[in-house]
Amino acid sequence: MPCGGLLLRLGHTPVMARSGEEALQMLETQPVDMIIMDVEMPCLNGFETTRLIREWLAGHWIPIIFVTGLADDENYREGIEAGGDDYLIKPVSYMIIKAKIRAMERIAEMRDQLNRLNNELEALSQLDSLTQILNRRSFNEFAQQQWAQTKRHQQPISALMIDVDHFKLYNDHYGHPAGDACLKKVTQAIKSCLHRTNDLLGRYGGEEFVVLLPETDTQGAYCVAQAINKAICDLNIPHTTSMTGTHVTASIGGATCIRTTSHSLDELVKYADRALYKAKRSGRNRALVDEVAIHKTILLADKDQKNIQHFSDLLAQHFTILTCESGKECFELSLDVSPDLILMSEDIMLMDDKMLCQELAQNPKTSGIPVTIFSETPCLEHPAIKANLGIKACFDKTQNAPTLLNNILQVIH
Repeated sequence: MPCGGLLLRLGHTPVMARSGEEALQMLETQPVDMIIMDVEMPCLNGFETTRLIREWLAGHWIPIIFVTGLADDENYREGIEAGGDDYLIKPVSYMIIKAKIRAMERIAEMRDQLNRLNNELEALSQLDSLTQILNRRSFNEFAQQQWAQTKRHQQPISALMIDVDHFKLYNDHYGHPAGDACLKKVTQAIKSCLHRTNDLLGRYGGEEFVVLLPETDTQGAYCVAQAINKAICDLNIPHTTSMTGTHVTASIGGATCIRTTSHSLDELVKYADRALYKAKRSGRNRALVDEVAIHKTILLADKDQKNIQHFSDLLAQHFTILTCESGKECFELSLDVSPDLILMSEDIMLMDDKMLCQELAQNPKTSGIPVTIFSETPCLEHPAIKANLGIKACFDKTQNAPTLLNNILQVIH
């Protein structure tokens, strides 16, 4: 009985091709689960046709069984090298073809199972184990793809940095299992506010989340951020040790890039980080969204509020100003925000009995940030300059605005 009849008896639906060329054309439009190939065919023989099928389908494997009247070793070798998986010798036996097909089915089932497991493993490697959203590495990879697409189409794009307020206090008071449960609920609250398939959500680390919003301007990003604030508040998770409220809240910093040509994704995230810092400083449980601009950021570090106010007044028109009042806070902010310049007072230079400038110079994340000090001591005579502690410049407290601006621009550029 011909193979087609045997296949019908076995409950399969055969599709017939009368030549190798016809088989190749058929495969372009019709998916098949197995190929039973006669070796002796006009024009393209079975071996040549198989080589072309394997080359064309590349990684997609379909079982191919040769049917031939030639049973010599050389034919077996050539068939296997061409990409065949098994042989049937004419005349074909019903029991033999049944067994061969079942064997190929088992192999195909194992292939499909392996593919499913590989896909699951790949998906798991992209996800944060606790929250089941993108981990930081995967978020950055997908975000770069979105950034490139946004850049091609010259569309606005926004990023949000979300930080659960006083989460360390929550963990210390309620315990880590409760902290994990809290982060899962916060994740779901954030997800409920993201309605487009190309919006990206990732866990950036600890209690910090990041959102990328393609095709979103400043107003759109602010609306999403406000919705997230409300969704987290609506969870009504008690937080009795919070210094912001009685329930779990979050601070959100956002940034929008209107013209992506002259900027990068890293800059966008950095600006969102800076906005997050400002949201925290202005009371937490709120959202602030800035537009990525040409202004560079200066971190002012001084224990004296009068000095901070003085330099802020002189520089605010030309720079984005962040402030802090201790060496520890200066170091932490430098790690998180990566300002373009650190301007610190002499009394801030000591941090836990270590020179703050040395700590900044030794950390890979902060070593590239220019560090300057303001002092009443003449610059060339200052001990930090003379000791080569990584201080780029020393500014006189009494400098007027044009002189100070010019000196700072020389350091930054």
